[in-house]
Amino acid sequence: MPTTPTTYVRFADGVEEIQPNEDQLGDETVASMARVARLMFEKNRHAIRDAHAKSHGILRGELHVAPNLPEHLAQGMFKEAKTYPVIIRLSTSPGAIQPDSQPAVKGFALKIIGVEGKKFLPEEADAITQDFLMVNDTIIPTGDVKSYHDMQLRIEKLAHGPELLQTAINKVGVLADKALEVLEDVGGPKKEVNMVVQAHPNNHMLGETYTTLGAIRYGDYVAKVSVAPLSENLKALAGKEVDVSEPGAYRDLVVDFFRTQGAEYELRAQLCTDLKTMPVEDASIDWPQDQSPYQTLGKIVLPAQDAFSPARRVYADDVLSFNPFHCLPEHLPLGSINRVRIKAYASSTKYRHMMNATAKVEPTDISQLPD
Repeated sequence: MPTTPTTYVRFADGVEEIQPNEDQLGDETVASMARVARLMFEKNRHAIRDAHAKSHGILRGELHVAPNLPEHLAQGMFKEAKTYPVIIRLSTSPGAIQPDSQPAVKGFALKIIGVEGKKFLPEEADAITQDFLMVNDTIIPTGDVKSYHDMQLRIEKLAHGPELLQTAINKVGVLADKALEVLEDVGGPKKEVNMVVQAHPNNHMLGETYTTLGAIRYGDYVAKVSVAPLSENLKALAGKEVDVSEPGAYRDLVVDFFRTQGAEYELRAQLCTDLKTMPVEDASIDWPQDQSPYQTLGKIVLPAQDAFSPARRVYADDVLSFNPFHCLPEHLPLGSINRVRIKAYASSTKYRHMMNATAKVEPTDISQLPD
């Protein structure tokens, strides 16, 4: 484990760089997302998330922060050893409810309960929860506000097109510009799109490793946070291809697993050592692990449980909101791809709860999660 904190990039002015026309691009992106959300509401007559709409498991567990972390890891909520209740929502990335046979990026949304301190969002400053949102990839293909904006406008255009194009969008989930250009030009998915799809095969989602979308502030430093299988029963699922021919295959796999056994994940951080090779403003660039390996922060312990009861599904899908900016300032998401997401999450959450006539609630106790 690296032991020289002075080699890590310090969080300071200059770590982030405002991009050209960032505010305008962000506003146009959010407006487009809102229009697509209204389209999806008319299709379902129920408001869903504009990304990661389909949940596959809602888990109750505990985060055990490791004792005696070195200074560069003992930052923010990880300053001292402590056990926190957690809620985890497992999902896939498309902003549509689709069969699981269509390959997609998988998501791991972690809500930690009992985290003291003022939070970043003024309207939730006194909440005692901290969220980390992760996917089973280490990059975002559209890694800055401009490419994300262009992707979103193409998605909106294709959302009005034939069902074939909409299916292609849903298959990929988070599409690279190149794939979208192919879809627009030829009117259907081609080899280039399949190349993007194959990056996220139908492997068992419990065996995946998940990482935050881009960089976050890590107290005095800059990092990515990740969870990886720790217990042997999860490691055995890593890279295991599964049968997803049934529409709810992932849900069934998660429910069957946790019906009889518990599991453990390792929570880790990868600290930035060089802004040139580990950039903050371009989340499409992978941070080399040989330059800065992941380091253990603690573990998440999940007991056997009913992972998808009707009450849990409704609570997670309609009541809860998972937002990377629902955080301590010490763990603020960084980079233009994240700065645009501040408005995007606020807009999406407000619309979803308004249209479903369901109040947004931040839990104060794990007992609020239904069995």
